[in-house]
Amino acid sequence: MKNFIFVSPNFPTNYWQFCRELKNNGINVLGIGDQPYDELLPQLHESLNEYYKVDSLENYNDVYRAVAFFTFKYGRIDFIESNNEYWLEMDARLRTDFNIRTGFQTEDLPRIKFKSKMKKYYQQAGIPVARWQMADSIGNCLDFIREVKYPVIVKPDNGVGASHTYKLNSDSELINFFASREPGVPYIMEEFIHAEINSYDAIIDSQGNPVFETGNCTPISIMDSVNYGDEAVFYILKELAEDTRQAGRATVKSFGVKSRFVHFEFFRLLSDHEGIGKKGMLMALEVNMRPCGGFTPDMINYARDTNVYKIWADMIAFDHTEKDIGGYHYCGFAGLRDHKSYVLSHEEIMEKYGSHIKMTGRLPETLAAAMGNQIYMAVFDSKEELNAFFDDLLAVKHTQTGR
Repeated sequence: MKNFIFVSPNFPTNYWQFCRELKNNGINVLGIGDQPYDELLPQLHESLNEYYKVDSLENYNDVYRAVAFFTFKYGRIDFIESNNEYWLEMDARLRTDFNIRTGFQTEDLPRIKFKSKMKKYYQQAGIPVARWQMADSIGNCLDFIREVKYPVIVKPDNGVGASHTYKLNSDSELINFFASREPGVPYIMEEFIHAEINSYDAIIDSQGNPVFETGNCTPISIMDSVNYGDEAVFYILKELAEDTRQAGRATVKSFGVKSRFVHFEFFRLLSDHEGIGKKGMLMALEVNMRPCGGFTPDMINYARDTNVYKIWADMIAFDHTEKDIGGYHYCGFAGLRDHKSYVLSHEEIMEKYGSHIKMTGRLPETLAAAMGNQIYMAVFDSKEELNAFFDDLLAVKHTQTGR
């Protein structure tokens, strides 16, 4: 029997489904987390063979002792995984310290965590990248800006999501950034790319081959959602574009991905970009060596009439899956803001789109900054229906002032 340690299986709350499918496949599922056992979802209780509570997952020594305990009790650990961006570095350190070779090691972290290091591997895959410069001094940044022109994007070189990411439009904004930037954090500066984000979301087997592939599109900037309180909008594609599929597979090979659920992000140019390419072309953005965040796995299930939690667990247990993909639909996500006054009330949204809506509810504050306070996920067969859904939900009352 394989032993699988799942780090932080309680967050996000839907991740208990990964554990359930592992256990259904005959794997010994061992959880490590900092939430009291009695506070875990009943479904997670049923999906774990044993749970080890630590005072804090931030304390590596505590987590190390938990892994050592499970190793002593159950024997060699075959997998350690959190499927969570925040814990990828700790996952890798634990694998390295316990000689678990079924995932990235500490030595692999630079290319999968630092945006400046990722670019080399995208380029090796034949995928163009935005011009960039480490934001280490105002002088170097001004030299770079003279080459690429304003606006530019600055963000932590090793960051999660769109937090602390800014669009700078002038020298004064650049000076303000240096005056207020988070101290001690390396930042990268990139030329601004007028594009939407297209992703390659896939489950990769132990040989680096895709077991399952799909993708999503983000037409509204996540950066603006975080910084300005804009709505969060994205959708699972009805069919993955062939150029995204090929770019995703090339990226898998270049980064040496094996036995993982991945979320790779690409720019799709919305206009011609001098020195880079024509409208519609793909460019590299960044790799994420974990599933797309939040409830996106559930959205993929709705769009494909399938179960990616099971497909992933089948990959872990058997290195393949027999799970069917039942259909091809769009699944849209809209995250609305409490500080805005919308034309349609919740009741009116449900009355109009209730037959399409698969999930709705409130997000905790830890997720609301990026994804919105009130969320809706709905399935449609046509892009026209999907766009009408977004237009209706995002319409604000005329009395509302802009930002």
